[in-house]
Amino acid sequence: MYRKALTSLTILFFMMGFITCLNDILVPFLKEIFELDYTQAALVQFCFFAAYGLTSIPASRLMEKIGYQKSMVVGFILASFGCLLFFPAVSFHAYPLFLMAFFILASGVVILQVAANPFVSVIGPEETASSRLTMVQAFNSFGTFLAPFFGSYFILSKLDVASDASSVKYPYLLIAVVLVLIAIVLARLEFPKVETAHDSEKRGWMDLLKEANLVMGMIGIFTYVGAEVAIGSFLVNYIVEISPMSETQAATYVALYWGGAMAGRFLGIYTLKEFSPGKVLATHSLLAIALILFSITSKGMIAVYALILVGFCNSIMFPTIFTLGIKGLDKSAQKASGLLATSILGGAIIPVATGMMADGVGLRMAFLLPVLCYAYICLFGIKSR
Repeated sequence: MYRKALTSLTILFFMMGFITCLNDILVPFLKEIFELDYTQAALVQFCFFAAYGLTSIPASRLMEKIGYQKSMVVGFILASFGCLLFFPAVSFHAYPLFLMAFFILASGVVILQVAANPFVSVIGPEETASSRLTMVQAFNSFGTFLAPFFGSYFILSKLDVASDASSVKYPYLLIAVVLVLIAIVLARLEFPKVETAHDSEKRGWMDLLKEANLVMGMIGIFTYVGAEVAIGSFLVNYIVEISPMSETQAATYVALYWGGAMAGRFLGIYTLKEFSPGKVLATHSLLAIALILFSITSKGMIAVYALILVGFCNSIMFPTIFTLGIKGLDKSAQKASGLLATSILGGAIIPVATGMMADGVGLRMAFLLPVLCYAYICLFGIKSR
């Protein structure tokens, strides 16, 4: 039963990564189709990740009422509905409809995140929680690795001849069908029972916010997701700007960015067992800062490769920050998960702020904002040693 549950969770994390990373292909695509500036194009990520800020706590309450498994089924169904909304968005050639579709799609992913992350953490021994969550996050990264190839072939390759966004319809229809099929299979699986808090043992939201470690973890998730999404969102544009490559060619390098995260997570399964999670987190953050600074002060392909390697640094950050944030909260982990998932709102705020900086001072200098994000994560890692 335990093995089946963990296997199904790896598939769940794969699909979450695939859906989320496909946004990095749609940002430059919709920017070109609708003739948007960087700030307007970043609204794709704003609407997608704003769902985390608005729906994470309701999703956590839903999970308390119906449990982990049913919540994940609801998440897949809602996400599939969001994918289907791309059809009317294309038909009316309306950017606001695309943004609404992204929000609904992301709301389904939020429910999946809120249910799946704590379930993986509590399904086994606490001392291996970071390693276990890193393992399933590695499959999340596998999804992010494949998504750019999928998007490049089915979407970006049509950019030179496309007068509208019709090339996104059928890829998202396929995703919707896959999500529904996964929901049906997931509903039939038997998951191991995980004890949850009784009413008398549950802590209020404000009571949890008194936990300093949880609050620091929330800021850590905010800055990490914001930095990672900001770089991924504008990586195609950055590569096209500093090299002779087209958008379609640059998309393959986005895959390498996320592929680095995948490789780092498989490696992290072992490093997090051997070293303190706080030390590993601080080391990865410092390396990310060094690579970004090197990239924006360099030229040509060496600058491209330096920024791509930041993906490797990102690899262990989310699962490590998450498990450090809920450490010691035991049966309050469900509510804490909702608060941590709310902090994924950073993926909405920081990319838009980066886009505004790019419109004002250029894309190179705009990447200084992710540097500040990684600086905070480094401090959190040092404190959590």
